[in-house]
Amino acid sequence: MNRSGFTRFVFFLWRLYVIRRLVLFVPLLVGVSFAVFVLIRMAPGNPAYLFAGPTASEETIKAIERDLGLDQAIWVQYARYMQNLAGGDLGVSLVTSQPVLQDLVVRFPATLELITFAMLLIVVILIPLGVLAAIGGNLAGRLSSGYGFLAGSLPDFWWGLMLIFLFYTWLGWAPVPLGRIDFGLEPAYRTGFLTIDALLANDLTAFRSAFSRLLLPGFTLAFIFGAPVLKHLRATMSDGLHAPYIQYAHLCGLPRSLIFRYAFRNAIIPPMTMAGMTYVYLVGAAALVESVFAWGGFGQYAVQAAISSDYMAVSGTVLAAMLFALCVYLILDLVYTVIDPRVRY
Repeated sequence: MNRSGFTRFVFFLWRLYVIRRLVLFVPLLVGVSFAVFVLIRMAPGNPAYLFAGPTASEETIKAIERDLGLDQAIWVQYARYMQNLAGGDLGVSLVTSQPVLQDLVVRFPATLELITFAMLLIVVILIPLGVLAAIGGNLAGRLSSGYGFLAGSLPDFWWGLMLIFLFYTWLGWAPVPLGRIDFGLEPAYRTGFLTIDALLANDLTAFRSAFSRLLLPGFTLAFIFGAPVLKHLRATMSDGLHAPYIQYAHLCGLPRSLIFRYAFRNAIIPPMTMAGMTYVYLVGAAALVESVFAWGGFGQYAVQAAISSDYMAVSGTVLAAMLFALCVYLILDLVYTVIDPRVRY
């Protein structure tokens, strides 16, 4: 087989791998939707009471239950829900009185922008620190261990409040920690990422406003949730640098840069897995930080929906989070195939 034929064969296997993973999305989403649909209706609470108000009579509540279809068998409700879901209808939120899909389109990009910025900080700052801790001796190792203990012992909302006190209240360097951008500077909606939308609109004033408000919550999430990534990279990189094949490479006189690249390539997969899991986890874990900074994102919306027994909103948020997690894990798997081609097979 010539080089061109081998390349086409490898691409065919890679594409087959992607298709096989995508096919698994359907049963997973159906199974999760069914579990969530049943479990939230078994939980205490009745959205009809929220919709009717505290002074509503029993007859009014029964009428609202009939209007919402809550008086029907759960199998009938689920069948109607799946029929609407197939058409892209996630229902209407009882709290916001808006379609759930519309709420998610507005709120999910807000959270995604925040956690993406936090992950960029982890990649740019903490991953190099993890490598330095692995090769830098006892001092760097103790500093990384101290950071890990500190990040693990502090709640994220407390760290966010301390950053607000230091940089906004005391030093006056940060903007008012309310919302994602100054009032009246919102750029035209294109991606939902205000920083990107501002750049696309060539509005540097809006970009500076949006970026400045990203800094404190982004640093909060990166500081608290980046510690596991740093610790994994430090451990795997340290083990890799002392592996027998690395010692043999030193004996063969290979350049240090090439040896480091071999060690880093084998050590990066476990930290990448941890980073991907952290990225997915932050979708819900950022709810407290969003509340501290009045971010108005996905996490706040999910918590409010759960507290209010907003069935449609809860189902929609769980499905959105599940789909996001599957996409992130698929991207990770594709990156694995580039780092280690054996994963394809």
